[in-house]
Amino acid sequence: MATTDMVGAAADTNPAPRARHSLGRVRLGTLNNLRWMAIGGQSAALLLSGSILDLQLPLLLCVAPIAASAALNLVLAVAFPASKRLTAREATGFLAYDIVQLTMLLYLTGGIQNPFALLFIAPVVVAAATLDVASTVILGALSFVAVSLLAYFHMPLPWHEGQSIDLPPLYQSGIWVSLLLGIGFTSIYAWRTATESVRMSAALAATQLALSREHRLAALGSLAAAAAHELGTPLGTIALVARELERDAAKDSSHGDDFRLLRAEAERCRAILTRLAQPEEAVLGQAEQLQLGALLDDLASPHRGVDIAISIDIQQGSAPRVWRVPEVLHGLQNLIENAADFAQREVVLKARWNDTRLTVEVMDDGPGFSPQIFEQIGEPYVTSRPRKGGLAETGADGKQEGMGLGFFIAKTLIERTGGRVTPKNRTGGGAMVTASWPRGAIDGKTPPRQQMDLGH
Repeated sequence: MATTDMVGAAADTNPAPRARHSLGRVRLGTLNNLRWMAIGGQSAALLLSGSILDLQLPLLLCVAPIAASAALNLVLAVAFPASKRLTAREATGFLAYDIVQLTMLLYLTGGIQNPFALLFIAPVVVAAATLDVASTVILGALSFVAVSLLAYFHMPLPWHEGQSIDLPPLYQSGIWVSLLLGIGFTSIYAWRTATESVRMSAALAATQLALSREHRLAALGSLAAAAAHELGTPLGTIALVARELERDAAKDSSHGDDFRLLRAEAERCRAILTRLAQPEEAVLGQAEQLQLGALLDDLASPHRGVDIAISIDIQQGSAPRVWRVPEVLHGLQNLIENAADFAQREVVLKARWNDTRLTVEVMDDGPGFSPQIFEQIGEPYVTSRPRKGGLAETGADGKQEGMGLGFFIAKTLIERTGGRVTPKNRTGGGAMVTASWPRGAIDGKTPPRQQMDLGH
């Protein structure tokens, strides 16, 4: 049992990688502003070193790369709007320039002995957070090469006149290793964090899409009930007038059959509207409650087939009445469909309650949760999709396919209503997912309050 696709194409493919490759992750204005910050910091460092600390450094040579960066920013500001979205290649080019410019400054001021060599991390981290893997690798490799060259080729570290400072070779080797490790670690961390953020945003957007659909269905059910109520009175009047006309018409009148047909059709319309007005017949009555057993049976009906039996085990006694809000319906339906997809022969829905909690257990006799993904269950795009019979579908590369959102959506929606979802493997085989709520959360006098904002 694993996540299943519940939102169409949104769950069939992983949108996170596409988002990282797409145009528009980085604005030109953002890189320009970062470069202005670097220009200001470099200028302040030169001023502090030359005027206040009185260090001997090639001032004119150091000013040249800073002036070149300022000129580049001015040209870009005139030629393009700040809102221009950069392609990965363009952004990589600008960040590569920043690395080369920093390399020139450090060459003139002591190489990696200069404490500001730490700034090599910045362009690579920006790339890791906003660009694709190839761009990040290119910029990381460029930084590695620059740091390695500066370890051997550089002008002396600026110091007071008549004095010099020479760091031991072993200490310089330590600086070189620390810079390489720092660039590698921070870029990998930034890339992983940005990737997870994009994946989560895409998954939450798909969850919101599914929930919006359920809310539209809920509104449709309420609209049907309201329409039935509003149209019932005029249709009753039409039926009454048609009955009076039918009685007053002479038996041999050619209009008698027309009056009878009109009355019959009016009665038929009233019957249809009466069914729509019934809470049990509404699509998803927004203010509707059902007994827990009836609700589970309603959700399980679409998934019963000739090869899968779905049984419902309800605790003895008066079952609580549960609000049919979209979060509860869609969350439980995802769990039931998931179990039906992975079951061999049977799915069991067990409902229990006491004074403090209401619990629904969804159990199947399938292969259970794979140990490889068990620790990641509840994260978006984590699943193993088997064929009927429990065998996993495998792509050409031998990896399991079927990156779904079903379990993530179910967990998110149920948590919105104050519930908790707990998956585990059954002792005798198969999987079990338990959804539980505090009493009153979904069976109280008022509909459940949304506990969680999908935007966070």
